Amino acid sequence: MDSRPPLAPVYRTLPEYLRHWAETAPDRRAFTFVDHPAPRSRGVHRTLTWRSLDSRVRALAARLAEEAEPGARVALLCPQGTEYVTGFLAALTAGLVAVPLYPPGLPGHGDRLTGVLADALPAVVATTSGAVAEVADLCSGARVPVVAVDRIPGIAARDRPVAAPDPGATAYLQYTSGSTRAPAGVEITHANVVANARQALAAYGADAAPVTCVGWLPLYHDMGLVLSVAAPVVQGRLSVLMDPAAFLHEPARWLRLLGAHPRALSAAPNFAYDYCVSAVSDEQKTELRLDGVAALINGSEPVRPGTADRFHAAFAAQGLAADVHCPSYGLAEATVFVSATRPGEPLRRFALDRDALAAGKALPARPDDADAVQLAGCGTPAGQQVRVVDPGSGDSLAEGEVGEIWVRGPNVGRGYWDNEAQSRRVFGARPAGAPGGWLRTGDLGTVLDGQLVVTGRLKDLIVVDGRNHYPQDVEATVQDAHPAVRRDRLAAFGVPGDGGERVVVVAEHTRATRLDGIDLPALGRAVRAAVSTRHGLRLADVVLVAPGAVPRTSSGKVARSLTRARYLAGAFGAGTMR
Repeated sequence: MDSRPPLAPVYRTLPEYLRHWAETAPDRRAFTFVDHPAPRSRGVHRTLTWRSLDSRVRALAARLAEEAEPGARVALLCPQGTEYVTGFLAALTAGLVAVPLYPPGLPGHGDRLTGVLADALPAVVATTSGAVAEVADLCSGARVPVVAVDRIPGIAARDRPVAAPDPGATAYLQYTSGSTRAPAGVEITHANVVANARQALAAYGADAAPVTCVGWLPLYHDMGLVLSVAAPVVQGRLSVLMDPAAFLHEPARWLRLLGAHPRALSAAPNFAYDYCVSAVSDEQKTELRLDGVAALINGSEPVRPGTADRFHAAFAAQGLAADVHCPSYGLAEATVFVSATRPGEPLRRFALDRDALAAGKALPARPDDADAVQLAGCGTPAGQQVRVVDPGSGDSLAEGEVGEIWVRGPNVGRGYWDNEAQSRRVFGARPAGAPGGWLRTGDLGTVLDGQLVVTGRLKDLIVVDGRNHYPQDVEATVQDAHPAVRRDRLAAFGVPGDGGERVVVVAEHTRATRLDGIDLPALGRAVRAAVSTRHGLRLADVVLVAPGAVPRTSSGKVARSLTRARYLAGAFGAGTMR
């Protein structure tokens, strides 16, 4: 096992940390990518030490600087792996602005990739030799040079001096996932990402006892980038990566990696924990040891207590502690992390009155009330200020009142790329009677017993007859109403009607069932009855579609606004039950 590295100094840029570890712990493992080249593969490990990573980064930085001036954008169209890490850190080292993306061909994300490239206007594109042909074809019209990361020998710049970037300069553009609007590039500075990495390390106890970051979240996503790249670089600890597709093919692979590394720290959305519960076999469980897991982050919006309960019940026999599940909250505009539950603390769960919540009040309900809304607390702010305010007046709200979550801290980005008006509106908010410079998150929440509780998205609210309904609440009812509805693959939204807003649900059916084998009228009756009973809503339309038909964001969330747009355009025809 590696010896503990020297204590991390206080720098404000990732390239400075990289250089520090290359000098003080050159032979320590820095990044390992576990490849799964065949369906039954147990994993092929490819590792870079801090010395080899630093050498490759400086060589690639010199090559990128030949193609672009400081401040120009570098689009990263690399697959998951150590080449992605090298490309990202090389762009920062060269004083360029990284744009974390993905290679062409990612199912369902072709239009987004084209749109982001048109918005960012990169001066150079970094990819790998395996993807260079399709990337060059994609970029041929723009005549942008394409550099293959793995074709640049590390020895080419072993002794090349590198100047530290300006901490206040933009390090990368983190494009939002597009769950409620068109993707926008958030300008994250060098100081922002270092601050947020340090905030996350402290929040999850990694500053006191070093961890191993284990992750399959895509590196083009904010949480994957900060937790699997930035935080390990700041602390000088090992980061173990795997491809998201490898997790989806066999989720036990992720759990094996968690058990194989000391004090593993990892993150995943709600669906991943539920997926492990349903897909990991009893035979696979026999080889798992999860007693060394330090923290499992759940950053879904909102976090459901039942997810943590099911996951712990499924893997308690493998040594998984009950207090490692850490509901958290964050967003790209704040680099990623805003608030977190600390490992070792019990899960804080809140049963809330459904009618009161719709009226903007978080009032307690009986925990055993079937109609109560069950939410998990997302802990306390991670080194930043958080307020819940009235989104119209900016007045701060009392504990238990639901409003928009506003954030201020050293991790909040400087604004949206090439959009000053939107930047001022979102990043320049001023609470009543307080200094300005606050971030309007667009998320709704409240504070209960000192815990931030996220209730939903402001733009996603469905308003019928003056009453608010949270779409994820309606979706939870629908997926529980019939076994053929695929969990976490459905969208509820409002559409205009003659008498006001009408409510529509578009849901995928499970992969185990065929559409022509489902009694659609019976499913429709079950769904409508459940929604009517629990929410007092009449569904105007229920549409059942094939697995994969409901669009998702780059982070894997259901894209409600895009689903709504496709519904209104008539894209979901088959399977409609009126």
